[in-house]
Amino acid sequence: MFVILSMLHVGFPRYFRWKEQLHALSLINRQMVQVHTAFIALGIFLMGSLCLTSAHELLNDPLGHRICIGLGVFWAMRLVVQLFVYSTELWRGKAFETTVHILFTLLWTYATATFLMIGWGASL
Repeated sequence: MFVILSMLHVGFPRYFRWKEQLHALSLINRQMVQVHTAFIALGIFLMGSLCLTSAHELLNDPLGHRICIGLGVFWAMRLVVQLFVYSTELWRGKAFETTVHILFTLLWTYATATFLMIGWGASL
């Protein structure tokens, strides 16, 4: 799931028309948007790779549980941003954007709950 999510970032420049949209920004601001997006994609890719390659350790090792708590907090904060930071003007009344908003809200909720339950030692 996270590996696929990270790959979606490749399409951001075209989908969000960054060539036109970011042109008005200063060079430093334009490059910060691009670099931060790349590092977010890399972080999500690495998170997905960790889940795919080290699931046993995440589920059964105390360090894995602490890592899961950290990942749960990360996704909980992302959920808060989804619900309270992004303006509803971005999605309300727009079918595709509303669907994406709902899907990502569900995804962030699932990731938060899953990682926190693992981190706290609950069985799934």
